[in-house]
Amino acid sequence: MREIQFREALREAMSEEMRQDPSIFIMGEEVAEYNGAYKVSQGMLDEFSSKRVIDTPIAELGFAGIGVGAAMNGLRPIVEFMTFNFSLVAIDQIINSAAKMYSMSGGQYHVPIVFRGPTGNAGQLGAQHSQNFENWFANCPGLKVVVPSNPYDAKGLLKTSIRDNDPVIFMESELMYGDKGEVPAEEYLIPIGSADIKRSGTDVTIVSFGKIMKVALAAAAELEKEGISAEVVDLRSVRPIDYATVVESVRKTNRLVIVEEAWPLAAISSEITYHIQKYAFDFLDAPINRVNSLDAPLPYAPTLIQEILPNVKRTIEAVKAVMYRH
Repeated sequence: MREIQFREALREAMSEEMRQDPSIFIMGEEVAEYNGAYKVSQGMLDEFSSKRVIDTPIAELGFAGIGVGAAMNGLRPIVEFMTFNFSLVAIDQIINSAAKMYSMSGGQYHVPIVFRGPTGNAGQLGAQHSQNFENWFANCPGLKVVVPSNPYDAKGLLKTSIRDNDPVIFMESELMYGDKGEVPAEEYLIPIGSADIKRSGTDVTIVSFGKIMKVALAAAAELEKEGISAEVVDLRSVRPIDYATVVESVRKTNRLVIVEEAWPLAAISSEITYHIQKYAFDFLDAPINRVNSLDAPLPYAPTLIQEILPNVKRTIEAVKAVMYRH
């Protein structure tokens, strides 16, 4: 099977859907003339013209609102944020308009819109450009929140998100755009709300999503050298969450560690911990453990960044804490 970059998988998903459906268009900062800030939309302006690949001013609230209005009137916008840190400027349109319109209109208005762009840390970008809001958006009824970890999942999930009749938050990572992976040339879709077991194991379940899957899988590989068999579950979406797959895995391994980049308070890891303790408590041989970013704004210094973010060392320590508890 061919290997393509994460950015290429996203581009293929958008281009294939736009060829099939003329109501789909993409808008955002630098998506057209500059070919995308991360070259995700490279070449799309030439193929689809400036009517469907639209550069916007630096005005997230404005173009998010235009997107919501367009979706309510029969179009299917893809709105790119240069980073989800900038989505805070547009969050009123996302939360108070896109997420609520179907309910408040009594089902008269669907809002088929995708808000996509990178989330979380991307190196030395400072505290204002290094935040995770997956759990924020997942808290809001009416939104679906997708966080893929590899090119294959990214393409299949983005195509499904574009076809969805409700608003989808599609969160990527600047640190994954160059990642390569096997992606079929033929058509395929991945349903939203379906987790995937990326590595089978018997001793402990590690749950993660997005780029932190790299940490989870690297930790599992190191643990195997010490005789610990870790099953790694990729949530792929955090609203809806595929609780059933996590419960089934925990019933097999009897231990759970959750690895997530967001701050610890009210995180996705908190929600999964609650759910597993409610529905799989009798199968647990140790308390659930989790690894989040430390509860502080992300510093600029690279040494401090490594200390704050989830990493392989902290993940291995968390696993050993649940393995060797007496």
